[in-house]
Amino acid sequence: MGLNLDYIYGQTPLAEEELEELLIKTISTNGELDEFEQQNIETAVEWSLKQKFSSNKILSTVFVSEVHKRMFDRVWGWAGTFRKSNKNIGVDKLLIPQELKLLFDDCAYWIENNTFSHDEMAIRFKHRIVQIHPFPNGNGRHSRLCADILVSHAFGLPVFSWGGYNLKDPGARRQQYFDALHNADAGDLEPLIAFARS
Repeated sequence: MGLNLDYIYGQTPLAEEELEELLIKTISTNGELDEFEQQNIETAVEWSLKQKFSSNKILSTVFVSEVHKRMFDRVWGWAGTFRKSNKNIGVDKLLIPQELKLLFDDCAYWIENNTFSHDEMAIRFKHRIVQIHPFPNGNGRHSRLCADILVSHAFGLPVFSWGGYNLKDPGARRQQYFDALHNADAGDLEPLIAFARS
């Protein structure tokens, strides 16, 4: 019995070799996969709430990889590992490390110079992670948790509510989120900031 995924709008399809790294071989449906992934993510969120991280620690390849690994390591063998295939979104797979380094340097500059509001810095950080798309899958969920960690640990603010909805589920809230992402792609981050706090 193999995993046969039905992708919805906004999901990045997995390559065959990435699908082969599913650790729970009895999973065969999207619903089962979602359930196991969500349990894994909840343990990562719980871990993040019990820690204290400085912005210097957060703004590193080691840290963003660790967050992804903690979110998906019970489900996927590639958890925390940069993708080895190109996707329909994101930079070329070979550019991931340098693009993340540029992001970390930019974000450190924003923080040091108070360039944007704290919410905007965290949302810019999240948005750039998604644009880079470092991992085979889970980049949206990963980038939201990274934004939550940055805004709460570095700035002492409440985590984002992200519309108070499971954005993995199809519906109007997911569409609103993707519309806000597209606006951010065009340079207007206000709708994404507003959505994150709605």
